[in-house]
Amino acid sequence: MQSVLSDYFPILVFIVIAMGISGAMLGASLLAGEQKPYPEKVAAYECGFDAFDDARRRFDVRFYLVAILFIIFDLEVAFLFPWAVSLAQIGLFGFLSMLGFLGVLTVGFVYEWCKGALEWE
Repeated sequence: MQSVLSDYFPILVFIVIAMGISGAMLGASLLAGEQKPYPEKVAAYECGFDAFDDARRRFDVRFYLVAILFIIFDLEVAFLFPWAVSLAQIGLFGFLSMLGFLGVLTVGFVYEWCKGALEWE
């Protein structure tokens, strides 16, 4: 039983250090940061409209387009890291498969760019 606890001791030390550093950073930001909220600063900004407003009101679809683009390129990065690590084992087939994947994403990105989905008025 003693050896099992001693095996997990470095993890406990790591967790304590991580909590201490994050607590110190949070405390420093509260002490050093300027805390002057005003109506524009605390207004809803995530979807472009107030959260507790009429649900049938029209809103801009570009918010969803930007979110979809973010998800697409976030997934691209999530697939690129394991691919880069295992490139030596998967060989030419894996390399060409990833080029095809990146090609499809590039075509989608160029299409969105040409349609003006990245332009904001």
